[in-house]
Amino acid sequence: MTPISFEFFPTQTEIGAEKLQVQAQQLAVSNPEFYSVTYGAGGSTRGRTRGTLLATRETTAQPVMPHLACLGHSKEEVLYILKDYQSLGINRIIALRGDLPSGMGRLDNAEFQYASELIAFIREATGDHFHIETAAYPEVHPQARSMDSDLDNFRRKVDAGANSAITQYFFNPDSYFYFMDRIAAMGIDVPVVPGIMPITNYMKLARFSDACGAELPRWLRKQLEAYGDDSASIRQFGEETVSRMCEKLIAFGVPSLHFYTLNQAAPSLAIVKNLGLYPES
Repeated sequence: MTPISFEFFPTQTEIGAEKLQVQAQQLAVSNPEFYSVTYGAGGSTRGRTRGTLLATRETTAQPVMPHLACLGHSKEEVLYILKDYQSLGINRIIALRGDLPSGMGRLDNAEFQYASELIAFIREATGDHFHIETAAYPEVHPQARSMDSDLDNFRRKVDAGANSAITQYFFNPDSYFYFMDRIAAMGIDVPVVPGIMPITNYMKLARFSDACGAELPRWLRKQLEAYGDDSASIRQFGEETVSRMCEKLIAFGVPSLHFYTLNQAAPSLAIVKNLGLYPES
């Protein structure tokens, strides 16, 4: 059975945090490998990321994985965070460059400029304590000069010590298949887990996809546009579409599936059930 995992983002209110843990409990029945928790630009959610991790681990008794973005952090700050996670018994982390807070320009004097530098620092500071995930972009990182330069950057992250990767979400599985062919030709053989985004709201998905460089195929945009404000039809169509894509990915032999839940359990669970990955008990 193909393993699964789920991503949350830290909420801003105590009520939101309580609601998130209800979602985590609902997802726990599918026995995920882990839950991951995102990290805001420039460390803006640092405390809430930690709090969400610990609450989710306590609520579900499942492993948790923090995101750690280095841009805007000093080595001293990153080392403090790593030692804290070690003391909490957390042994898996996703290392990212991250973004600067809105309105800030490039940090030319930053101690970390790239995720590969963060990964190398984690290895130097903590040895093999952490299983390090990194990010992969089958449709090319939006700031990359070219696909080749993006692949070279992925190689640098793997060479620095990344154990595996999770992709940006996509809706064209051929982009993932092509990416895997390209890195295999480069001699890179780390597991690359597809990131899966359930479809529940067309306008939000379109805005987010345009911002992060994830392609919404024309046929998908047109069908979603045709539903207008019919949210029930959008959810049903989205569930069927993403489920079919996941079936193709599983048939290809992906190591696991990582769901971007947007803090909602039901859409991801519906896909998990469609795929037969939901324990009968």
